[in-house]
Amino acid sequence: MKAAVVTAAHTPPLYADFAVPQAQPGLRSIAVSAAALSRVTRARASGTHYSSSSRYPFVAGVDGTGCLDDGRRVYFAFPPAPFGAMAEHCVVEDAHCIALPDGLDDVTAAALAIPGMSSYAALIERARFVAGETVLVNGATGSSGRLAVQIAKHLGARKVIATGRNEAVLESLRSEGADATISLTQPEADLERALASHFREGIDVVLDYLWGPSARASLIAAAKALPDGYPLRFVQIGSIGGEDLPLPGAVLRSTAITLLGSGIGSVPMPRLMHALKSVFEIALPARLHIETEAIPLSSVAECWERAESSKRIVLTVAR
Repeated sequence: MKAAVVTAAHTPPLYADFAVPQAQPGLRSIAVSAAALSRVTRARASGTHYSSSSRYPFVAGVDGTGCLDDGRRVYFAFPPAPFGAMAEHCVVEDAHCIALPDGLDDVTAAALAIPGMSSYAALIERARFVAGETVLVNGATGSSGRLAVQIAKHLGARKVIATGRNEAVLESLRSEGADATISLTQPEADLERALASHFREGIDVVLDYLWGPSARASLIAAAKALPDGYPLRFVQIGSIGGEDLPLPGAVLRSTAITLLGSGIGSVPMPRLMHALKSVFEIALPARLHIETEAIPLSSVAECWERAESSKRIVLTVAR
């Protein structure tokens, strides 16, 4: 079969032949339709993700959509090595298959899955969010952050505050559920003041997709402005703003901030799958929206290193 084959760390996959996976007890065979080019897929292929394997070659892709042998459309995730989602065929555990609702096409479902799950799991599994609370999404102009705004609002957030650097996208988030927006392009002192004005009114959950300077500014502003004893849950999801964060210890001593992480490992696999299932269940009623760009699997090498954009790249398999 044809597949996106990773032969070494820090090397883009090649569109090449790979052994067809054979169905085994406990594994379902899937004819793949689409697989999104996600950050976690890139990171695992390069060997930099904490869940990466050092065994080569393997097929890239952690999740996708396709059809079972009986024709049912499914989303699937976490195929066993060396197989991956970016191939004509894949095998996965039965527990890692989720039926797709009618009306949700394969490309959109593949694009929604991981970014939608990241915010849903962070909110429900880690932060234990309840309707009526206020949510700050730090890094809301990326595909994951934009979905986080939509999902938080659908789940009943009283107020959603969005931060980001892309001014145009930031403004557009108001039509997708953001009640307030904060630009991350302003000087640090101004950013802290802007954040503090919202923390003073009470923010219950922060979904942080950036880490780095903006997360530090948020935590310091929270420590200064939150009412005494106010239980803020700060959930760390992504680190595109920086891997490290120098944080004064007084920030954690002076207020009731709980630091949490959300991702593979911090949330048990069955709960991650439940979060994915929940995202597909609300996708249509919540009108979850994500911009996509469908590209043939054969062009994987050409699009692998493309800069991130507002559109999520989805590799498709012709049938």
